Amino acid sequence: MVPPPGGGGSMAAAAAAAMAAEEVEEALGLFTGIGLSEAKARETLRNGALSALLRRAVLQARSALGPALDKATGTLLYNTAARLKDPKHLGFLVGYIARREILTDLQLSAALEYVRSHPLEPLDVADFERACGVGICITPEQIEEAVEAVISKHRAELLAERYHFNMGLLMGEARSQLRWADGKTIKNEVDLQVLHLLGPKTEADLEKKPKVPKARLAPAEKQKVAVVENGDMGTEPQSLLEQLRGEALKFHKPGENYKTEGYVVTPNTMALLKQHLTITGGQVRTRFPPEPNGILHIGHAKAINFNFGYAKANGGVCFLRYDDTNPEKEEEKYFTAIREMVEWLGYQPYKVTHASDYFDQLYTWALELIRRGQAYVCHQKVEEIKGHNPPPSPWRDRPVEESLLLFEDMRKGKFGEGEATLRMKLVMEDGKMDPVAYRVKFTPHHRTGDKWCIYPTYDYTHCLCDSIEHITHSLCTKEFQARRSSYFWLCNALDVYCPVQWEYGRLNLLYTVVSKRKIIRLVETGAVRDWDDPRLFTLTALRRRGFPPEAINNFCARVGVTVAQATMEPHLLEACAREVLNEQAPRAMAVLEPLKVTITNFPAPKALEVLVPNFPADESRGFHKVPFHQTVYIEETDFREEADKGYKRLAPGQPVGLRHTGYVITVQNVIKDVSGRVIELEVTCTKSDVAEKPKAFIHWVSVPLACEVRLYERLFLHKNPEDPSEVPGGFLSDLNPDSLHVVHNALVDSSVRSARPFDKFQFERLGYFSVDPDSEEGKMVFNRTVTLKEDPGKA
Repeated sequence: MVPPPGGGGSMAAAAAAAMAAEEVEEALGLFTGIGLSEAKARETLRNGALSALLRRAVLQARSALGPALDKATGTLLYNTAARLKDPKHLGFLVGYIARREILTDLQLSAALEYVRSHPLEPLDVADFERACGVGICITPEQIEEAVEAVISKHRAELLAERYHFNMGLLMGEARSQLRWADGKTIKNEVDLQVLHLLGPKTEADLEKKPKVPKARLAPAEKQKVAVVENGDMGTEPQSLLEQLRGEALKFHKPGENYKTEGYVVTPNTMALLKQHLTITGGQVRTRFPPEPNGILHIGHAKAINFNFGYAKANGGVCFLRYDDTNPEKEEEKYFTAIREMVEWLGYQPYKVTHASDYFDQLYTWALELIRRGQAYVCHQKVEEIKGHNPPPSPWRDRPVEESLLLFEDMRKGKFGEGEATLRMKLVMEDGKMDPVAYRVKFTPHHRTGDKWCIYPTYDYTHCLCDSIEHITHSLCTKEFQARRSSYFWLCNALDVYCPVQWEYGRLNLLYTVVSKRKIIRLVETGAVRDWDDPRLFTLTALRRRGFPPEAINNFCARVGVTVAQATMEPHLLEACAREVLNEQAPRAMAVLEPLKVTITNFPAPKALEVLVPNFPADESRGFHKVPFHQTVYIEETDFREEADKGYKRLAPGQPVGLRHTGYVITVQNVIKDVSGRVIELEVTCTKSDVAEKPKAFIHWVSVPLACEVRLYERLFLHKNPEDPSEVPGGFLSDLNPDSLHVVHNALVDSSVRSARPFDKFQFERLGYFSVDPDSEEGKMVFNRTVTLKEDPGKA
């Protein structure tokens, strides 16, 4: 039943594959030699046009500079190849880079714009060099003089506003005078001269600049106009739906799949498209197809927004389809969590389906594929067909009837796991030959039980499920571009409706890992508690930490619908959270490190009630009451026995106001324990309209609730914990020992008493906090979502 390996045709194919592999290895060496990671180099190789241009650019530069190119030069070469619209100018631009006449991305952008706007040849070299700053050298003295002139111009405003002045204005004006100067050098000079003029920051400089109250805009008006920092009027960033409506202009219309570049038209294509339109009514259909073997992460948020958002923006529908073809790793908790997260982000699936819904049809089609001579049963081991240049299968040309019998034996369990697979006869874009369609797995399926011991692969299942559901736009991340050919090939090989696959760039975050395998390792080693540990960037973790879904959607909108992979800093996501929480999270007061304060002349025999606005900037949104008693608690850090210069909070001889009470307190007595630590203050209070205006107002609690507060920092110390060049010991060696700080005996005012898990508050002066599900009767637990301001060290 197992014939010997094939003859001359297989040998020719092997020789061709070996030659292709040598070219791939050579290109990989070139690309990693200019500073690309191996993953980025392989991704580049999948784009034939880009890799060809980059190869030419690198070889030209190496002929001028030698084989060792520095990373800065490599980055310029890569950006040239990636952004150049007309390849005929490649050699011209690479020459300038190789001669060190174009040294910065700013110059390169100007050069690319110049050749784009001057299509006729020959180019005016002198004009080109003027436009790109070739030969211009900006000295430190010139930068110093330009910054000095700008600061002199704004000296009066700087002295008046101090560090609340818009420093970006100084940067902008200095850069306009020194177009080709290094931006970082200009910023350092601005910082130095401002420090020389104003001196170090004081407590007042650190306080938030008061906002000028402004009328609230209606939602329609809100989208029209925004004031940018330099005073000019500009439009706000487009919402995600607006962006996706714009993307619709690039994509095909339903039923016009054949107009898409690369789409394969067969004799039956037009009839199948006509039938497709009859079924869908010309409606846009997308799908979000997660594997139920882990929790969704921030990258999936972009996929959810893109798939559901594109359908919504164009009056269509989106399926939630579980890719449940690997029963070994699938658990019910993942199915539940995935749907919860989709709905949490604000989307309702048109229909919830499973790949397993179609197992019978997929099996029938597999038999048909064999009958058509397009698939065969193979006995090569998994290890043999891995990598970029595996040997061709000796069973590729086995008779159809034999493959049908063997495939039936696979279905009946007559082969062990790894002893036989069903493979399709095609070569993919990345050179991978004959991808596997079915493999043997003796694992019961959570939905079909023991019915099957063979399961289809992604390469086989995905496009056929899209066809069954009449998906119009199969939106995938960029790494699936290498599977586009198999996607079209398989639908056409079976003569079924063929959707169109469109690719977009992944969204990644620095300082984290999102691999399911690696998150499981973090859980197993106790580095995190579970998939929803608030230090992770899974969606369940972000929800537990208190990130509002609107903030995540806004973040995805700001990243934009791009083809290029986007790797973002976490503080950009945190900024989106602050914007939403500032509008959504009512204010409360909490004290993390309590210091007892007794008011010896408290003006009433029992506690008073103080009205605190829920949103101080808009008192129309209501108030809540908190008790004000003769015993209050303040932050330990809000008191010093000796007030340093610039210190404005409580100290002997330096009173402060208690926020919202209308009273000012003055220290009369400092009580210490045997070790000399301050444990209590005795103070007197005076009405604030009688007392001299205090230098500061501090928050406080009285008759408080005990609570636990969890403060989070980044889980990893390095930006790329998975990169061996940054973290040679692996991601588990890069854990931040200070990523979690638990405050066990914090106090919070009683206004939060009835809060439920995931309710959000702004604790005045401390940050935004969310109620954790660990909260119990008598002891609430809060997670800090983000601080009130961005930590400059994180930016």
